[in-house]
Amino acid sequence: MIPDYWHEASQRLAADDPVMAALVEEYADVSLASRGDPFATLARSIVGQQISVLAADSVWARLVAALPAITPAAVLSSEATALRACGLSARKIEYLGDLADHFARGALAVEHWPAMSDAQVIAELTAVRGIGVWTAEMFLIFNLLRPDVLPLDDIGLQRAVARHYTGGERPTRRALAAHGERWRPWRSVATWYLWRSLDPTPVAY
Repeated sequence: MIPDYWHEASQRLAADDPVMAALVEEYADVSLASRGDPFATLARSIVGQQISVLAADSVWARLVAALPAITPAAVLSSEATALRACGLSARKIEYLGDLADHFARGALAVEHWPAMSDAQVIAELTAVRGIGVWTAEMFLIFNLLRPDVLPLDDIGLQRAVARHYTGGERPTRRALAAHGERWRPWRSVATWYLWRSLDPTPVAY
């Protein structure tokens, strides 16, 4: 599912920012898209914590091959040794298990998330072990397709801003927040284009 705002957002960003204009033109054939499965999106975000996109894709591919399906039940019924063989650390196995348990028990208000604010969704998700603000922000961007999320702690975003805007110098968190104001109300879209400028394949969760 592609966001219905994508074309408008891309054009607005391109009109106001020469860097964005170049990126929008270069990557005109691809866009942000939702996989539609909340559990899989969150599980993939946990897998991707603190590792490169390529490494995360590799671990995820092994996990998909090892499990009958990416579901809470499949994760809960898997042995830790099988999950570790996919390349997951003990901590990430613990996090995936806690996420699966929350879903299996119905402890998360999944059906209400589309109507909740970004802050409300982040507050609910960060109550799950291993889900911090960054992971919740990835969910907002890649599952709920929220248009105006700026993940200040994302290393890829920091690197891309350094490359395209600040002469190679990594911006501080405060500087990145200030820089991102120029992209409102389409900060998720700007972030996606900047990620895309770094990676050979589109980032997806």
